[in-house]
Amino acid sequence: MEKLTIIKSKAVPLPIEDIDTDQIIPARFLKAVTRTGFGENLFRDWRYNKDGSLKPDFVLNTGVYQGKILLAGHNFGCGSSREHAAWALYDFGFRVIISSFFADIFKGNALNNGLLPLQVSEEQLQTIFGFVEADKDTILEVDVEAQRLSVPVRGYTISFDLDPYKKTCLLNGYDDIDYLLSIKDKIEDYEQTVK
Repeated sequence: MEKLTIIKSKAVPLPIEDIDTDQIIPARFLKAVTRTGFGENLFRDWRYNKDGSLKPDFVLNTGVYQGKILLAGHNFGCGSSREHAAWALYDFGFRVIISSFFADIFKGNALNNGLLPLQVSEEQLQTIFGFVEADKDTILEVDVEAQRLSVPVRGYTISFDLDPYKKTCLLNGYDDIDYLLSIKDKIEDYEQTVK
C-alpha cells in the first residue's frame, strides 16, 4: 500500500445516503481474489447501461469532478461485509472517503486497505459539499499526521478522529503483517525477556 501522509486533491461529490457495498461493487464482480481490477466496476450499475455504455449523467462519467477524495452521503458502506468494496474504491484511485457516518465493517476494511474513511459531522459534510459544488476545482487537503481536513481557499479547517494504530499503518503504508514486521526486533527482545 502507498503511504498516506498529506492528500491534496479535488473531490468527487456523491450526495447519496445509505450507499451499500453492493452498489459500490456488485456481487457478480467478486470473482477475483487479488485486490486489482475492481476499479473498472466501481459503482457499475450507476456508471454503465446494461449494454456496457457509460451513463453520461453519472458523476464519475461527466468529467466535471475528479480527484482522490470521494464525498459521500450519510451511512456509506452499509450492507454486506465485502472487502472488495474498499478494493474497488482504492483501485479506482480514491484514497479518502468523506462521510458523516460509515458502516463499521466497511470502515475497518477501508483502513486495512490503505483507504481513509474520514468521518465528519453532517453539518461539516454539507459545508464541504457546498464548497465543491460551488467550484469543481476546490482543493481539499487531508493531513493524516495532524488529523486535519482543510479547504485552504475557504479558510476552513476541521479535525478528525483516527485510531492511533491505524494512523501508524496509513502513514507508513503498512498492513497488519507489515506493522508486525516493522517491530520484529521489539518482539524478539520481548521473547528473550520472558524465557
